[in-house]
Amino acid sequence: MRVSSAAARIWYDGAMTSRSQERTAEETRAAPAAERRAEERRVFERRAPGGARRAVLRLVAAVTAAAAVVVAVFLGGFVVFAVAVSIADVPATPQADGIVALTGGRDRVAEAIDLLAAGRGRRLLISGVHPQTRAIDIEKQTESGHDVFACCVDLGRTALTTAGNAAEAADWVRTHGFSSLIVVTSAYHMPRSLIELERALPGVAKVPYPIARADLNLETWFLHPQTAKLLFREYVKYIVARFALSGPPKAATVVAGVGVGEGRRAILP
Repeated sequence: MRVSSAAARIWYDGAMTSRSQERTAEETRAAPAAERRAEERRVFERRAPGGARRAVLRLVAAVTAAAAVVVAVFLGGFVVFAVAVSIADVPATPQADGIVALTGGRDRVAEAIDLLAAGRGRRLLISGVHPQTRAIDIEKQTESGHDVFACCVDLGRTALTTAGNAAEAADWVRTHGFSSLIVVTSAYHMPRSLIELERALPGVAKVPYPIARADLNLETWFLHPQTAKLLFREYVKYIVARFALSGPPKAATVVAGVGVGEGRRAILP
């Protein structure tokens, strides 16, 4: 009986040892696979956030570079615009069927009247005249003769913007059957004026006659903050006009003949 107990004990210890060895072997076989899975999970966790961050950084860099290019082009365009305005000069012998002066300064109107008196055009339209301004008032301000006004000057009284000036001038040009036009306005205003006039009158030749006020110091605009600010504002307006999708709105235009006691009302279709 004692021998059987000892034999049973030996058998039990052997069975437990064998089972333990089997478990150890299984764990040994499973450990590399588990470690591989854990390592793969750690690598994925490290790479995923890093990849997202890199993608975001690449996007930010691309947007910043594009914005820098746009700003550089915009500012470069402004410099070109300002230089072009500063070196603009009047033609020596301008000649056209008609002359249009866009109001906004005494010098513009006075120069246009001088051109008319010199026979550079057959008629003159002063566009954008205030409704309460009389022809006699313009005569006094420009120190021009009444005969010139009585003969060949028309006042446009409805234009409030440059696009409105273009619409007013277009109606006037068509009324008289003109095919060419001398455009008188400030030098900084000329580029935008020509865009609007070309949109309203694509088949009419335009002769720019830019007026440069001495007090603006256009030739050294970069030394005068107020002039630079004026040019920058006009440059922004020029860009807007340049890329506008549609022409100026069409509306009734009143053009009054001066000195002959008659007026003409033309409704643009």
